[in-house]
Amino acid sequence: MKSEIQLSIRKNEHHLDKIMSNTSSDNKLIHEQIQYLEFISSDLERAKKFYSASFGWSFTDYGPQYTAFDGKYVDGGFTVGTPVNGSILVVLYSNDLFATRDKITQAGGIIVKDIFSFPGGKRFQFKDPDGYELAVWATE
Repeated sequence: MKSEIQLSIRKNEHHLDKIMSNTSSDNKLIHEQIQYLEFISSDLERAKKFYSASFGWSFTDYGPQYTAFDGKYVDGGFTVGTPVNGSILVVLYSNDLFATRDKITQAGGIIVKDIFSFPGGKRFQFKDPDGYELAVWATE
């Protein structure tokens, strides 16, 4: 079991090295800023379908256990595994909070905190099909 996990980690590190070396735009490489987010998904096809429907993300597959998305400012990927909620909350920005919320629920996301105000804007939080909790915010 331990050797299987180590092999899986080495394969994913290889995919990440390949992806990071193919970054499409140097303007994303800003010193000490988030440039890449990596998720674990139990079903890559389901994750791609959800994030494509919710946010229009497109994906590039790097073998059967890794898929990557290329954003304007931040890139990321999904690797096969068992998702575990962590202590970091990924927050996306939206120009239309209500429309984004509708797209997320139509794609199968579950709203866990509906839209609420905070100093500087409004936001809501949702769970994706793997159980990750994310947030979306907008200015007032």
